[in-house]
Amino acid sequence: MKVTIDGKKIEAKLGETILEAAVRAGVEIPNLCYIEAFGGQGVCRMCMVEVKDGEQKRLVASCTYPITGEIEVQTNTPELQEIRRNIITLLYRRAPNSDFMKKLYQEYVCPAVEVVDPAEKCIMCRLCVKACEKVGAFAISTIMRGTEKRVATPFDEASPSCIGCGACAEICPTGAITVKEENGKQEIWHKSFEMSRCEICGNYYSTLPVKEHVKEQLDNEVSGENLCPSCRRKKLAGDLAKFSIK
Repeated sequence: MKVTIDGKKIEAKLGETILEAAVRAGVEIPNLCYIEAFGGQGVCRMCMVEVKDGEQKRLVASCTYPITGEIEVQTNTPELQEIRRNIITLLYRRAPNSDFMKKLYQEYVCPAVEVVDPAEKCIMCRLCVKACEKVGAFAISTIMRGTEKRVATPFDEASPSCIGCGACAEICPTGAITVKEENGKQEIWHKSFEMSRCEICGNYYSTLPVKEHVKEQLDNEVSGENLCPSCRRKKLAGDLAKFSIK
């Protein structure tokens, strides 16, 4: 079916969200908590758009609004610009120590605010929690309520289920999660992990629990070689080249 986004007609699939259709068509809609692998969460509200369905107009979160018919969408009206400016102002007030938020704050020319905690970086998008769930660890979650709400491990102690994969830190848009790597050890969420060392290049590349987790997920069909992703790809390419020559 055809939908119109900012005057551009695009082909949309029944049931996909406005944001998914926009991404496929190369139309940019600002967002903070959307990752294609996870789908829409509707948490940050930065992706709000104006939808006209017949004679009715309303504001919706594009990452969770499913397309069920022909609609017209506006992504950058003065009202939407003001909504995004307010969202960024509030998030910057919460997380002023994030370079990512500082950049957005300047880009959107937001009004001056009094910050809550100058050292804070987290904007509570909860992508880290989602990533941990997808890995299957469930080591972190949101705790407390209201202005005290934050992401943490149970009782702020080392979680037995954390495998040190770092997916939470990798997906965090504001750099709020710290991962320390030193002398063959990695520290994250109050927990220290021994790391595997590549047999070829000698670099540390993964925690031991991650290696075991991957092995379990793949039904033990993992080579016993300790190779980092880069060396594994090179070795595979070399093996394929030898096979093709034969």
